[in-house]
Amino acid sequence: MTRKQISSGTPWESTVGYSRAVRVGDHVYVSGTSPSDVYGTTVAIGDAYGQAKFILQKIAAALAEVDANLTDVVRTRMFVTDITMWKQIGRAHAESFGSVRPAATLVEVSQLIDPDHLVEIEVDAVVSRD
Repeated sequence: MTRKQISSGTPWESTVGYSRAVRVGDHVYVSGTSPSDVYGTTVAIGDAYGQAKFILQKIAAALAEVDANLTDVVRTRMFVTDITMWKQIGRAHAESFGSVRPAATLVEVSQLIDPDHLVEIEVDAVVSRD
């Protein structure tokens, strides 16, 4: 089976040794994605909704690089530093996935890699073109 790996260029990918997304066959795995741009700068500081929207756009771009899209997502995992922000993050999730409605998990964690990161999201997708 062919394995395709892509990078979004954030500094942590080469430092830690991981890929933004990996596609093997019809399965795509997108790593935990933070609200950092390609320079490592946090976007939407203090805005959980803005960070979640940025992350989901970054995930959509990663999926596109492996010939997948948000409609192929079957599972999302959302890690938040303050569970009371669930409504803002959930709204961004619902706007991105609409009727796709993947299986989803949202959990509070004590911290993320950068103190300005309020949310990190990872997804799994299965690409099947009937």
